[in-house]
Amino acid sequence: MADIKRFIDDYLNIGKMLEEKREYREMMARVKALPEDYRFVFEKMQKYMWEFATGSGHDMMALQEGLVELFEEGAAQGRPVLDITGTDMAAFADELIKGARTYTGDQSEKLNAAVAKKLT
Repeated sequence: MADIKRFIDDYLNIGKMLEEKREYREMMARVKALPEDYRFVFEKMQKYMWEFATGSGHDMMALQEGLVELFEEGAAQGRPVLDITGTDMAAFADELIKGARTYTGDQSEKLNAAVAKKLT
């Protein structure tokens, strides 16, 4: 029953979806205002991060919002984007998504629960 309620809250709440869409458009307008190198890195990292998103993607949106803020601060200070991220973009992104709810995390939980249910 809790799963159905979460599904309805996450996917069928039109007001919530419209608000999230507005917030996403605002975030992407901020990304568009970044210097080209920051924008390029953000877009590549965003695509990478969405590969791991699960559920409604709320975790990824919050992480990406934080990334925009970090990039805005770095750009305002005149720092090169690679001074902020380092040259290993995947490692930087992996560190960002470490605490987020991800597809791989959900699959791990399902596997562990299924084995535990059967064998314990």
